[in-house]
Amino acid sequence: MPSVSDLGRVLRLDARRAAPLVAVPALTVVGVAAAWRTMTPGVDGWDNAVVGLTGSARWMGPPAAALAAWPAVREHRLGYLRDLTARSPATGPLLDLLLLTHAALLAYGLAAMVVIAQTVLTDRPGAAHALGLLAGAAAVTLHVVVGYLAGRAVPHTLTAAVAFGLTGLWAALRGTGSSWLNLLPPAALDRLEPFTTLRTEVPADQLLWSAGLAAALVVGHVWALTRRRRLVLPLACALAVTALGTQRLSAGGSAAVPAHVGHVCRQWPLTICVHPALDSGLPALETALTPLAARLAATPAAFTRVMQRPDGEPGGVRQGVAYVHLRALTPGFERRVVREILGSLADPRLCAAPRYARGRAYRAMVDAWLRGEETPATASSSPRPATGGMEPASVAASVRAPVVGGFALASRRFAGWDETRRRAWLAAHFDDYRDCALDHRHFR
Repeated sequence: MPSVSDLGRVLRLDARRAAPLVAVPALTVVGVAAAWRTMTPGVDGWDNAVVGLTGSARWMGPPAAALAAWPAVREHRLGYLRDLTARSPATGPLLDLLLLTHAALLAYGLAAMVVIAQTVLTDRPGAAHALGLLAGAAAVTLHVVVGYLAGRAVPHTLTAAVAFGLTGLWAALRGTGSSWLNLLPPAALDRLEPFTTLRTEVPADQLLWSAGLAAALVVGHVWALTRRRRLVLPLACALAVTALGTQRLSAGGSAAVPAHVGHVCRQWPLTICVHPALDSGLPALETALTPLAARLAATPAAFTRVMQRPDGEPGGVRQGVAYVHLRALTPGFERRVVREILGSLADPRLCAAPRYARGRAYRAMVDAWLRGEETPATASSSPRPATGGMEPASVAASVRAPVVGGFALASRRFAGWDETRRRAWLAAHFDDYRDCALDHRHFR
């Protein structure tokens, strides 16, 4: 009849084996938070979902490695009991790896379900990348294998912390630059902008790399335990797959490539066309751009159509069309589009000249009206020219008085005009507005 102490040992052993399953909710929360942080706000689509899943695998990896290292350290103390059985010495480690991998993949699967559900429910464009999901799963599995084998190799209490730190550094120190090293799983993928897509070979190559390296580590550990020569061939095949994945990632180039995507348009009162993933922002763009188009209607910068363009193509207003750039529907995106259009109306060479500093202040006053903001009507917003550091009160007054007085008077006059007069004034002085050559005389 078993004693109370034997029952306690059994309960403690079961608790240790159940610990990975208890950690599943924590890993799931980490995965969902990482995916949500990585995904571009306001841009829903399958490409963005793959980036989110990659980010989820990237930051789930370190805690998964620590979770795998901890049971390996604890179970190593019972290794002498396994040696007394007729089973292969590799059976126990393989069963432990199977349990730990199932727990980590369960957490990753739950996080992936949240990301995929969000993408499906919004019904956004793009093709689903199943390989992106598998590549993330393989990366998480690789972290579990690395953490577990580290715990087996160095059965010390600090091994789990070291595994977490090293895998965390591997995830954190790689940026989203152009180096192919950033594509090694778990990849540090940059957010995909509209009119770009993920190169389809990238998830496949990452899957090869992660699966090959994980298999090589597991087969190598089993070979070290059993010394069976028949394992040399699968070990060589796993290493060859890893080398193939590395070669393909290093030779493939950038992860993002241009995508030929049509526009979604809103026809009235302006024709505004954007990337299909950004169509929910059309009402806000219409509200912000319609007053601007009305105020510019009588000028050479008049436009009746707004077209979103990829980042690499030029913007500006040409032949009645305003070409703009829009990456995401983050707060204030419509105001940024308005500012971009107004910025494209200025002559950069003339407006950057020091002698047009006063003109830039008057232009800013007109821009405030064009943006729909309050026009400054006091001299506190006026420019103050530099006078070399020493500025006695009499000198400062003599230098600033004409400028301050002229700007204040122009500001008060402009603020007192109605909308019709302001539009007529802008049509008459548009060239000086564009060249930052305005002064107080234009507001007489």
